[in-house]
Amino acid sequence: MFCKASLITVALALIAAASPAPSAGISIPLSKRSSLTNADGTFNHEKAILATIKTQNKHRANLINLERNVGRHAFKEGAEIKPLASIPVSLAKRQSEALTDEDEDTEWAGTISIGTPAQKFLIDFDTGSSDLWVPSSACSSSTCSKKKKYTASASSTGSKKSGSFQIEYGDGSTVSGPVYTESVNVAGVEATKQYFSPVTTLSSSFADDPIDGLLGLAYPAISNLNKPPFFNTAVSQGTVDEGVFGFKLASAGSELYLGGTNSDHFSGSIEYHPVDTSTGFWQITGAKAYVGSTAAVTGFETIIDSGTTIMYGPPAAVKKLYAKVSGSALFDSSNGYYSYPCKSPPSISFSWGGKQWAITADNFNLGETETGSGKCVGALAGQDIGLGSNVWLLGDSFMKNVYTAFSFDDDAVGFAALS
Repeated sequence: MFCKASLITVALALIAAASPAPSAGISIPLSKRSSLTNADGTFNHEKAILATIKTQNKHRANLINLERNVGRHAFKEGAEIKPLASIPVSLAKRQSEALTDEDEDTEWAGTISIGTPAQKFLIDFDTGSSDLWVPSSACSSSTCSKKKKYTASASSTGSKKSGSFQIEYGDGSTVSGPVYTESVNVAGVEATKQYFSPVTTLSSSFADDPIDGLLGLAYPAISNLNKPPFFNTAVSQGTVDEGVFGFKLASAGSELYLGGTNSDHFSGSIEYHPVDTSTGFWQITGAKAYVGSTAAVTGFETIIDSGTTIMYGPPAAVKKLYAKVSGSALFDSSNGYYSYPCKSPPSISFSWGGKQWAITADNFNLGETETGSGKCVGALAGQDIGLGSNVWLLGDSFMKNVYTAFSFDDDAVGFAALS
């Protein structure tokens, strides 16, 4: 899988204290995993189902954490902790076979180091979760054998703490392990005594995934460890000048910028919108979804999640949107995927009271339903993730169209036009 992944550059950098202009970024390799489109341009239905299950269970875990850390009163109307989503038997039988991997994007990863001396790991940067975990040297499973592993005895700064970490996945497996504090360094941004888990059990869901672990960038409220995430620790320790980070996700030149935003990657000003911090997510209220110039759905909330590949909305709301798309049809009723005529892709955009931020035809297209059908699958699915009856989840299919800034300083998410 990784051997087919293209490498692009991620720059994670600090803004220079002496100047308002951003400093030169620090470049590290970023691996780009497969999309939901096959090499022949058709929709990879099986991989899409697996991605949906992974997303459902990730946010199920987030809601469990939110209930434990804050209380059920923080749940949005209609939010619920759903049963663990499981992989259909028809797909589970095929999990021993690697799925087709193309040079596209469903995951954004870069190298970080943990411990003293540094132990390096390839990490997925996820704005839809709040914990850091990597495999432990104590993990002996076949999944862990393919990963870089943290050795506690080799570090002079690691300290084991009480408690444990655990997330369940749809194949019945888990990611779980003890709790430690350590020195964590991301391209020169260091957090000391950072809580994380060197996991001793690693879900088979990650067997064919090039990443070693995950670094969450959301709010502490959804942390399984119930501790400040890496970037929050860095802000509190003063190792970044601003509690802001920016994402550019693209086919080339992708970047995560820590400690501010990189004006080299966007034009004009950043349009910021306040987030509802009570949920622990980067959740913006007052959204509208447009088809062309027509507002198809209004007054909903959106979670901006770099760890989710496509976009999801409540089934009834998504049905209402596709009703405005000429020639559209329900393609997969179980998973909420719709098709539309490939030759006339819809113009879909989102607004939060300012500009309409459009999704390009390429970013909305997940591929033909089958070769020569002339019908393409849209990157917006109607799926009840459990986050609330009026909550949508906007992943990379949206983020690839804009420069996105996340501000803990102002509790806001901002968008700007890519330069």
